[in-house]
Amino acid sequence: VSGRGGPERRGNAGCPLPAAVDIQPACLGLYCGRTVLSVNGSVETYGDCGVCPRGQRTDDNKICRECMGSPDRYDWLYLGFMAMLPLVLHWFFIEWYSGKKSSSALLQHVTALFECSVAAIVTLLVSDPVGSLHIRSCKVKKLSDWYTMLYNPSPDYITTVHCTHEAVYPLYTIVFIYYAFCLVLMMLLRPLLVKKIACGLGKSDRFKSIYAALYFFPILTVLQAVGGGLLYYAFPYIILVLSLVTLAVYMSASEVESFKDLLVRKKRLVVLFSHWLLHAYGIISISKLDKLEQDLPLLALVPAPALFYVLTAKYTEPSRILSEGGNGH
Repeated sequence: VSGRGGPERRGNAGCPLPAAVDIQPACLGLYCGRTVLSVNGSVETYGDCGVCPRGQRTDDNKICRECMGSPDRYDWLYLGFMAMLPLVLHWFFIEWYSGKKSSSALLQHVTALFECSVAAIVTLLVSDPVGSLHIRSCKVKKLSDWYTMLYNPSPDYITTVHCTHEAVYPLYTIVFIYYAFCLVLMMLLRPLLVKKIACGLGKSDRFKSIYAALYFFPILTVLQAVGGGLLYYAFPYIILVLSLVTLAVYMSASEVESFKDLLVRKKRLVVLFSHWLLHAYGIISISKLDKLEQDLPLLALVPAPALFYVLTAKYTEPSRILSEGGNGH
């Protein structure tokens, strides 16, 4: 708002009239804003209403402001979950296709961990500010922040004002960058490694874990593009459910019926502790550890599902149920 020059005008009663006002048209749309063109002291000059540049989002006054905050604990937990997805899938398919003949599975697991770790570090280094492991971000306020393309206004119901931008910068695009680096590093390292060490597998089987990654990386990319916002709010519960289901399936397939069965093979203990870590990650993500004295005791529930399974496995043995059913008849 700015006044025009000239003598002060008065009404019929001698009262001064308000100065003439330059009124800008309203900035429509939930995520449309005006960019700051210049700053002269405390006076800012704004551009036309439209899309905010990358790394900015609108404030309450529809002005595009640069994202200067840092991701909070929950944001980092979300990024950790998205970073774990390709690693867990790598490990699953390496184990699936290695079988019992190959002795190279462990080295492939370590290589997959190295690839994902390096990809995560490089992704943080190339993000703003460049060269630092810290990133600046905008705060996630609601689910619609992830889907700004759905809120482009049409003032006259004919022309659409495109205001699509990353309101949750950089939580949306940083995942795609990470997946790209994971894919590049896998294609550079894994084929050479597998060709040299996977002697226990046939020529047609040794590269199947790599072929599987070429399938699941596009799937993960589409999943992030379409459901990134939903995953942001639901990932703690997804971790808990998947860790419980996969642990029950693994222990059932391995015919674990007692604690002795778990101690027989080191591989079973590794799988068990891996599921416990995932379960703890899910609990921490839900509680956010805002109140340590209240949230930390919840971690004592981590071994509960495995203990419950082992204690009740003998009562749910299919052969025993069938035999008791036959005796009952």
